[in-house]
Amino acid sequence: MKKYITLSNIIFVLAIALLLYKPSKVWLIRQVAFSPSIEKVEKSARVFNYNWQLKGLNTNDINFTEFKGKVVFLNFWATWCPPCIAELPSVQKFYNDYQDKVAFIFITSEDSEAIIKFFKENEYEFPVYQSNSILNELPPVNSIPRTFVLDKEGNIRIDKSGAANWRSKSFLDFIDEVLVD
Repeated sequence: MKKYITLSNIIFVLAIALLLYKPSKVWLIRQVAFSPSIEKVEKSARVFNYNWQLKGLNTNDINFTEFKGKVVFLNFWATWCPPCIAELPSVQKFYNDYQDKVAFIFITSEDSEAIIKFFKENEYEFPVYQSNSILNELPPVNSIPRTFVLDKEGNIRIDKSGAANWRSKSFLDFIDEVLVD
């Protein structure tokens, strides 16, 4: 029996190859990243105990208690994670516009050399930390990227697993609203 190469087989092989190639995978994820869902205060979990030591990789060490009473953008990520890489350009733009209004905390398990090299190559500037523990009041972080946005009272208003567009109008409107509250 002769084997025929059909157009659908070629397209299928190309699609699989593109999904395995990291830059095209990142591009594809960026195209399908949506605005995160926002929880109503009444339905959201809440952080009460802010005592959590964080080791700064490209910044000073801190205790999370410094951010009590502030709007917090808390992101768990890694340099090897394609969905993480896909959302970082929108994260950097959000950070550029709101770094004086929102507390930004990025948690990774990678070492400072990997982070500094990655930041230099990509011109990222946000603060990255390591943690030996997890803030007990957060839902379990089983996959990355995982992002939490806390309002000033500690309510977890956004709990997003996977890449998101952190520059969407609905998200920025939400941030502006919780900054005023």
